[in-house]
Amino acid sequence: MCVSVTFIAIVDGAITTVALPAIARQFDLTTAALDGVVVVYPVCLAMAIPASAWLVERFGAKRVLLLALTGFLGFSLLCGAAAGLGELLAFRALQGLSAGVLFPASAALLFSTFTTADQVRISRYMIVPQQMAPAAAPVLGGLLVDHLSWRWVFYVNLPVGLPALLFGTLFLTPRQSARPGRFDLPGLLLSAAALGALMAGVCEGPNRGWSSAGVVTALLLGALLLAAAVTFELRTAEPLLRLRLFADRLFRDTNLINLVGLVPILGAMYLGPLFLQQAQGRTALESGTSTFPEAFGVLLTVQLAGTLYARIGPRVIVGCGLAGVSAVLLLLATCDAHTGLWTFRGYMFLLGLSMGGVFMPTTVASLATLDRRDLAQASTLNTVVRQTGGALAPAAVTTVLVLGTPAAAASAPPVAAYRLAYLVLAALAAATAVFAFTLPDGPARAAARGAAAPPRAAAPAGAAPETGPAKGRSGPAHMA
Repeated sequence: MCVSVTFIAIVDGAITTVALPAIARQFDLTTAALDGVVVVYPVCLAMAIPASAWLVERFGAKRVLLLALTGFLGFSLLCGAAAGLGELLAFRALQGLSAGVLFPASAALLFSTFTTADQVRISRYMIVPQQMAPAAAPVLGGLLVDHLSWRWVFYVNLPVGLPALLFGTLFLTPRQSARPGRFDLPGLLLSAAALGALMAGVCEGPNRGWSSAGVVTALLLGALLLAAAVTFELRTAEPLLRLRLFADRLFRDTNLINLVGLVPILGAMYLGPLFLQQAQGRTALESGTSTFPEAFGVLLTVQLAGTLYARIGPRVIVGCGLAGVSAVLLLLATCDAHTGLWTFRGYMFLLGLSMGGVFMPTTVASLATLDRRDLAQASTLNTVVRQTGGALAPAAVTTVLVLGTPAAAASAPPVAAYRLAYLVLAALAAATAVFAFTLPDGPARAAARGAAAPPRAAAPAGAAPETGPAKGRSGPAHMA
């Protein structure tokens, strides 16, 4: 079920861009006027994330996951049936709020059901939607828009989501957890407003210009609200976001790697189609089929990384993976207007091989030394970090392309600008690789081997003992 949920949520965030020209023709608008359809989704998603951990602890992961999935599918249907831009924006916002709860709830359910050793095995399957969805979204979106209509980029969620909803209703077992404290409403308002403002500023910065009044205002307001939210949450006895979890070095370091390391990884995925279509004049179909080999590279490496995780730990795997990403980005920086498609596809396959050593180890290691009762909160913080890194990637790429394009040049950046962007991403990946080799991964290896229980964090006041199946127990009723 978690595989299906992750797949449709990621696809929905990426597929809409393909449909913007068709939506503009439908409502007699310019494509630029539809920018809100794309931006409102990550903004509302970020605003909903802080409340997800409390909801999971209060009502249980199964109930929250199923309700969020129901809302996501319902609003997808309403987005497809929208009669005007106003309706589409409203339903798209509600869809983003539902997705903001989906990601942490599915992760909390998955990692609370399985031990660390099992999580390594399960992560091999979870990597499938995480990699296939971004690669498949442009191709799928193009086919749906060309042969059906733009409305099907929203309707397509239903054939995947409804079977998952039925499966979860019938087979997922509710898991009782410790009762949370009172709902931290000030923390929600501060953190949601901060994340929403920052996400809006980052998403709009490359389009409107980083010095525009609206972008500067959003970023400054977001930074001030974020500082206020952090101060408030650290001083609150029962915070909505348990920021004290970052005191755990392994959790903190893996999240820092995800935040910074996702920029060159996702930035390369964003840059590839732009280079092929703008610098080389390729079609959208040629672009989609040329970036798609990355997914196959990831799937191959993840299997090897899962086998080696317990033996050598995440430090070597993640460090080598990011070093490989940096090397492949240097290869991509050599591409020009005459580079063949099969050469580019080979580079993308190599990029996927390197990327596969980053995602699974950092996810599993980030939770290896935490108390199981903190998993809902940890999953929420992980989601905040990943969404932030995902938003920074296209913003960084677009900014470098703009800076590398002469003022007198045409609207499309020259090949030199793309090369500069690849070099900047390569440098960032190399710096992150150096940091990754300092990870304290001894406890993560021990937890993966089952040789020692991870250290226990202090239980929150009034927390009930952990209940539910014993660690390692799994079966049809607990499959996520």
